[in-house]
Amino acid sequence: MEELVRGRAETEGARYQSESSRNPAVIVVRFSPSDASTRALEGLRHRFPTSALVGILCGHWEDPRSTLSLVERHLDDFISCPARGPDLLLRVERQIGRKADAAPRAARPTLQHELQLDGLVGASPKFLDAVLRIPRIAKSLATVVIYGETGTGKELFARAIHYKSQRQNKPFVPVNCGALPDHLFENELFGHAKGAYTDASAPQAGLLAVADGGTLLLDEVDTLSLAAQAKLLRFLQEKQYRPLGSSQTYSADVRVLAATNADLRARVEARLFREDLYHRLNVLSLAAPPLRERSEDIVLLAQHFADRFAELYRYKPATLSAAVIEKLVSYSWPGNVRELECMIHRAVVFSESGNIDERAIEIAPPRAETSGEISMKEAKDRAIAEFERGFLTNLLVRCGGNISHAAKSAGKERRAFQRLIRKHHLQPSLMRG
Repeated sequence: MEELVRGRAETEGARYQSESSRNPAVIVVRFSPSDASTRALEGLRHRFPTSALVGILCGHWEDPRSTLSLVERHLDDFISCPARGPDLLLRVERQIGRKADAAPRAARPTLQHELQLDGLVGASPKFLDAVLRIPRIAKSLATVVIYGETGTGKELFARAIHYKSQRQNKPFVPVNCGALPDHLFENELFGHAKGAYTDASAPQAGLLAVADGGTLLLDEVDTLSLAAQAKLLRFLQEKQYRPLGSSQTYSADVRVLAATNADLRARVEARLFREDLYHRLNVLSLAAPPLRERSEDIVLLAQHFADRFAELYRYKPATLSAAVIEKLVSYSWPGNVRELECMIHRAVVFSESGNIDERAIEIAPPRAETSGEISMKEAKDRAIAEFERGFLTNLLVRCGGNISHAAKSAGKERRAFQRLIRKHHLQPSLMRG
């Protein structure tokens, strides 16, 4: 991996070097939050005005606001000590790509394109450790369990495995096991024959038939009942299935991936998950790290989402202020990347200009706790409130602020939907396109 990036950095750096031979495409400089470093960065920027500056920030951040202001004024990108080779190489490559934007667009695949990981964004050590396992996992035929908290991007990792594998030209079929009632699981997975039950007026193919030759992702696999687990186990063992109401047996060449935010081993010990199915699924495993363990990626992800939503709404390119960056990196992100995505979505929608300031970042201050812990009911109420607000905001944006259309899409009566809007102090009129 490092050889791949280093080789492209050298060749592309030479090809897209600045017009003056003394101006390299990228300069990497180590600095600390001090007046001497500030003067040094100003000198480099003056001497090499067309070069990209990537900083390695060492030392203690006594004043995060002034440090971030220094970074924002003088650097194109930075990384904190201790710096790892892959992290730094990714930042250098990104700046080389930006320098090449003005040149004719030759076929210059980025690292993400070469790995076919376009949906995964990050450069932190834990994230890269997971990403670098994907190509090897993709080459195998084994089943995989992807572990991770809610909102960490488990489906994105699953898609990356599929699209890096030899099955990339075949279907990728995700199914949320938690959304399927137990009595429908077999019908969804295997399909049914005509007359299998009262409403079965025509045969219907199941998800295994749809995914034949490709990949089936079983999300929230821990929610399957023991009966459903037994039916899944039989298919994994025999690679054959029989639709409901049919006497004919079919084969399906499907690679099965599973995703869960639960500890499957603990569920096995609690007799909630079959041990034989656990071993069948858990041949290979991959952990999607929570956002709080990849804090270096917070700003990178935030800018990625800001760019994406600004393009979606045809707004000016969005930029993050130093105050916004400080606010983002100091938050614990219990909802992980999904929470960050929704927060930036709201910020872009409500920002009047291309600049996102800290007032657009809605982070509730932590409540003072008397016992040091909160009750399960309070934690549940908070989670529901956060979900409702994010869901309502996104829905109203999609519906252009039209309450009637949004209520219909949500499957709620208009009056009840308006009560929810008032509860969360939302202003639909500001969400009209």
